[in-house]
Amino acid sequence: MGVREEIMQHVPRLRRYARALVRDHDLADDLVQDTLERGLRNTARFRPGSDLRAWLSTIMHNVFVNQISKLAWHAPHVQVEEVAESEFAIYDNHSQSLEVRDIDDALQKLSTEQREVILLVALDEMSYAEVASALQIPIGTVMSRLSRARERLRELMPDSEYGEKRKVVS
Repeated sequence: MGVREEIMQHVPRLRRYARALVRDHDLADDLVQDTLERGLRNTARFRPGSDLRAWLSTIMHNVFVNQISKLAWHAPHVQVEEVAESEFAIYDNHSQSLEVRDIDDALQKLSTEQREVILLVALDEMSYAEVASALQIPIGTVMSRLSRARERLRELMPDSEYGEKRKVVS
């Protein structure tokens, strides 16, 4: 199987990551399309034997960083109610739906850098080394951002399994 065919196998993962990253289906689809276009155009630059998933994540990260400055004030935040209606959302009960909404809200409050790292590690199940390679940052920075993101999520998710109830000390 050639690189082009292998790239196409990663489309579902790229779409999932893009949607989690930008929270707007149209912008996410544009991001995936731009990533695929750039990846397919540059297949000669891919080193056989290296991690194609990390290579595509690097491309997506670079496209995202380039586009975010242009789209920052145009990109609306999609409310979780709209996301819950998507074809990917299946909920057994109301409390699970509320928990997903709370997690979504908390993720949106993270900085872009922290959200990227936590999504690549938790959603895409990439190793720290793969994330560092994809984002072109040192592995220590990955660990630092991930640690800060997890701590921030704990603060933002009180009374759940992800956070703990914080006592206010006066």
